[in-house]
Amino acid sequence: MRRKVICLVGAAVVAAVVAAVVAYRMFYGPCVASERVVEVAAAEPYAVTMEKIHDAIDNDAAFDCYARRISLDGAVKPGRYTLREGMTVIEVARLLKIGEHRTTRLTINNARTPESLAGRISHQIDIDSLTMLTALRDEELAAELGYDSPESMFSIFLPDTYEVYSDIGAEELVRRMKRESDRFWNDETRRGQLERLGMTPLEAMTLASIVYEETRKSDEMPRIAGVYVNRLKRGIPLQADPTVKYAMQDFALRRILYRHLKFDSPYNTYIYRGLPPSPICMPGRDAIEAVLDFETHDYIFFCARPTFDGYHNFARTLAEHNANARAYSAELNRRKIK
Repeated sequence: MRRKVICLVGAAVVAAVVAAVVAYRMFYGPCVASERVVEVAAAEPYAVTMEKIHDAIDNDAAFDCYARRISLDGAVKPGRYTLREGMTVIEVARLLKIGEHRTTRLTINNARTPESLAGRISHQIDIDSLTMLTALRDEELAAELGYDSPESMFSIFLPDTYEVYSDIGAEELVRRMKRESDRFWNDETRRGQLERLGMTPLEAMTLASIVYEETRKSDEMPRIAGVYVNRLKRGIPLQADPTVKYAMQDFALRRILYRHLKFDSPYNTYIYRGLPPSPICMPGRDAIEAVLDFETHDYIFFCARPTFDGYHNFARTLAEHNANARAYSAELNRRKIK
């Protein structure tokens, strides 16, 4: 009898030890075989999050058990999580509950309007385009950042790739871009270039946007910038065709006609002297540098070459310009471009 009791006790101890080992391995053993990235969207259903986690780990049952124990349902923080190789069930669950700031790359370039900018941002980070656009149109936020209008905030978005928190909000992203813009323009060399231009960063970005829309030829941008600087200094209207397209919000226009020039808008530089109120697109870095280091010359006109090679003919007098314009117009007619 005594031997039987000892055997039973021994079996119970062995079973307990085995159970403890199994439990330990379940909760403290590695459950992530290789590094995986899991993105949890804001307001994402818990079941959807669990499907993503189950796909990334080896022990679903243990994870679900521990998740219930710590009341993970409803407590998952949105964000971009890196599940590292060798992480345990407990580590993964706690990571999701506590949350952590993970960064992601955000590339900003080639946006023509605030709407297109909002769309590009929403495709890369967890901010929907409407929320982003609302922030870009927020008058109070614009005033906070020192701008007279929301349209002017477009100038703070410099083309580049940034590391941002994956759960960053729309307004905080705008503030972050303002800090990046301030850092860019506070460079000693650029401050000197702005002083030479007699412009603010907003004005320089606005001129750069016009130059960028006029040509994609980086080697020609400083010369075009010089033309506009000459016209501004002499009080001559810029008469920039891209500003007409922007004013009309018709970017498919291939030929600017006299009737288009009459479209009344503060962005139409055929009607209003000086620079438009804000950039007409997000200029490339080459256009920004071209404005800051514009070419010094005495040209005040330019017209696209009839060769359609992307370059322009420059002129000092109206007579020269009219001759260039006639040649280009004739080629448009020959190609039946209307």
